[in-house]
Amino acid sequence: MVVGLSQRLVPDELWSLVAPLLPSFTSRPQGGGTAPVDERAVFTAVVYVLTSGCAWRHLPETFGVSPATAHRRFSAWTKDGLWRLHRAVLDELGARGEVDRTSVIVDAASVRAKKGGSPTGRNPVDRGKKGSKLHVLSDAQGLPLALGVSGANAHDSQALLLVLGIPAIRSRRGPRRRHPGRLRVGKAYHCAERLKRLRERGIVPRIAGPGVESGERLGRHRWKIERSISWLFGYRRLTVRYERKGSHSLAFLGLAAALTCYKKLAKLTT
Repeated sequence: MVVGLSQRLVPDELWSLVAPLLPSFTSRPQGGGTAPVDERAVFTAVVYVLTSGCAWRHLPETFGVSPATAHRRFSAWTKDGLWRLHRAVLDELGARGEVDRTSVIVDAASVRAKKGGSPTGRNPVDRGKKGSKLHVLSDAQGLPLALGVSGANAHDSQALLLVLGIPAIRSRRGPRRRHPGRLRVGKAYHCAERLKRLRERGIVPRIAGPGVESGERLGRHRWKIERSISWLFGYRRLTVRYERKGSHSLAFLGLAAALTCYKKLAKLTT
């Protein structure tokens, strides 16, 4: 049963993308010490925590990894930048022509923060309780490309800068591509200064408003990013923020986005 669960959480094809990104194990010059833990078992345990939403201390013993080891390795991998796995999966999709850069869509969702930490803020739609916003930028079909975490009271326009952080993704032919042709967002994202920066980069913003694009017309595209956020919230660790460190919260979000993109990649290769 455990073997079957581990295989479902981390299939061989996914592990082949993860393994090259892991830092190599360095033995102690003097010898001795603790034997290295199986990296795949640790990664599978992290995916289980993300998927189930369980606390680290409730990690089942059947994974063969202690909660302390899993959390410590998760922290080390976050510091080392392992969650560039998201970009690795996007590269595979881009090479198959499955990333639609004709336009991008931005939206956010608020979550309650149980332990405070940074960045958090008083959530105006949750009786002022502490919380965070998870910002998601997707391609025209709803594939998550860039992510961010802010306090729940932060202005939505801050997420416009995610457009400038879209990774240079492989394409079926030609050089890697970064900037999209068009940006679709709601009225809440209006900020003249940030929109000017986007126009300077050749990105055309389409903000719902009189003479630009009605909210009803924007809804024809908005449902795709709402579906993307729904996919991400299927990973239960994201529905409530338990991490004190913003880097850990962003790491879980990045891993969820990588797994979401991998599911599409898996359908193409079967």
